[in-house]
This record gives sequence, C-alpha cells and structure tokens, in this order.
Amino acid sequence: MRNWGARVHEIRLQGLRAVVLENELLRVTILADKGTDVVEFNAKREDLDFVWWTADGLRGAPADFFDGYEGGWQEVLPNGGPPVEHRGARFDQHGEVAGLPWDYAIVEDTEEVVSVRFSVRARRVPLHVVKTMTLRSGAAALSIVEEATNESPVPIDAMWGHHLTFGRPFAGPGCEVRLPDGLDVHAHDGAVNPSGVRRLSGDPAAVDWSVLPEPGTPSELLYLTGFGEVGQYDVVDPQRALGLRVRWDATTMPWLWFWQEFGAHRDYPWYGRNYNIGLEPFSSYPSNGLPDAVANGTALVIEPHGTVRNWLEATVVVQDGDWKPMTR
Repeated sequence: MRNWGARVHEIRLQGLRAVVLENELLRVTILADKGTDVVEFNAKREDLDFVWWTADGLRGAPADFFDGYEGGWQEVLPNGGPPVEHRGARFDQHGEVAGLPWDYAIVEDTEEVVSVRFSVRARRVPLHVVKTMTLRSGAAALSIVEEATNESPVPIDAMWGHHLTFGRPFAGPGCEVRLPDGLDVHAHDGAVNPSGVRRLSGDPAAVDWSVLPEPGTPSELLYLTGFGEVGQYDVVDPQRALGLRVRWDATTMPWLWFWQEFGAHRDYPWYGRNYNIGLEPFSSYPSNGLPDAVANGTALVIEPHGTVRNWLEATVVVQDGDWKPMTR
C-alpha cells in the first residue's frame, strides 16, 4: 500500500470490481466488471471531474447498454451504434465488450509509474482485446495502448471506438471544442429524426460547433475526419482555464464522432435530462451500426489471426498563454 507518488488501488464500486490509478495530480477509476468504463477522471488540485454522469448514474452492469449507461467513457467493439445483426450475430447498442467483465493484472507498481493490463474475449465474435492503462508520477495524463486480435481463420468485420462524453461538472455553455483546421465534416444524413434533433441538410458549416450552446438547443451528430496519423482535440473551459486534451492513433481510428445532447431530446432514453457532448474516436462511420460501415467500406477488417493496434492519451491542460499539459 502506498499513498504517495503514483499508486494503484483495487476497490469495489456498487459491487463491481474497479481499479483506481492515482498520482499527485490525477485520479482515474476504471470499472473492470463493466467494460473498463472510466467513471472518474478527477483533476485533484481543482477537485474537477471530467467524467459526466447521467441522471441515473451507475446501476450495475445490465445487458442493455442504455439501461446500464452511467456516462463516462466506454470501449466500443465490434458494433458502433444501435442494435444490429451481422453475419448471424446480434449486437446490442455499442456491443459487446462494453457490457462484459474484463480480467486485469497490475503489471507495474512503483512510485514513478503504475500500469494495469486489462483483457477480454468477446462472446459473439472471436476477438481478444488487451489494453494497458498507465499513469506516471507528476503527469496529469492517462495513456492507453491496446490491441484487438482475431482468433479465428476467417476475416472479422468490426467498428472500434472510444465513447468519451463530457458534461457536468466540467462542460457547459461557453466551453469550447478546439479541433485542427481543415477537417472534413459529415452530417448524419438519412437517420430517423428523433424529437429535438437538428439536421443540416449537408451544410454543417452553417452552425458554429466550437462553443457549447445554452440548454435546450437542438442537437446534432457529426463525423469528422482528415486528422492524418495523429488525432487530437481539446475540450476547454476558458473561465476555469482548464481542459482535457485527447490524442489517438488516427491510422486506426480516422473518424471522430461529435455527439451533442443539450436537453432538447424529450423521449427515451434522455427525457430532456441530459446536457452533454461526446467526442469519440472511431474506426468507422456512421453510427447506424456495423452493417452500414461494412457497406460504405469504413469497417475494420481484422484478418485471420491478425491484430489491430491503437493508442490513446487523455491529458489535463491549463491555459498559460497557450493550452499546455498540467504539471506539478
């Protein structure tokens, strides 16, 4: 046991196995029993949690995604979007690894660095996922290195992504989304129009998406691409001079889904209670599910006994002239 420098603790949260990675600046809580959901990303000096929670919060790990969706950050594989059927397998919303318990092992535990390796085998496709999450002393940054291996002699189609969401207590009206220039922006055309959702008829430039609006603003779902080899965005609060920077391997996940829900959606599952955005690195688009990604050629194809790799970093940033990583 150690309560200084980098450290790791094994706990239970509402009956679920969880792992806490912590250092002088940051505390990150990961649910091993529920998809490795990140349910805390707390900048300790400011006592500010970047994780957004739904109105219902954590309610165990039910089979249905929305029934158990607490907010936070999910690993999505092999389906992104609503329930679908593909090659005889039925997948839930964002199914299936987000709803499974993962094994884990502490692989490094020193004052300088703590590192935990999580692993899971999907049940409806022969995919084995291994990811290592690391926190270093003196840095407000979580790093992830991961791989998905096809354990079969046939190619496997997949959508792979990270479902990161932001809302209270961090993100609200006036917060900014900072993205590289020159990205291609695609509107979510062709989807069924739920109540309160704005559609842009192919003209996403008509709205300034960089500043979060007032509650009650109709929402939209956009897809951004053109990052090159490394994707990056910042979500920042100019009033606090604080934000979060996310970087990832854009050769594996070339798309960024920009989900917005500002309280205008009055029906299931939100009922007007949510104010949040999602900025989600993904291998594929749109969010209509795996069959559509296969049809448009953006689905991952993991070759027989092949492996696809990804990395991702989430770093607290502060405004000191420019936006820079937080340090001691």
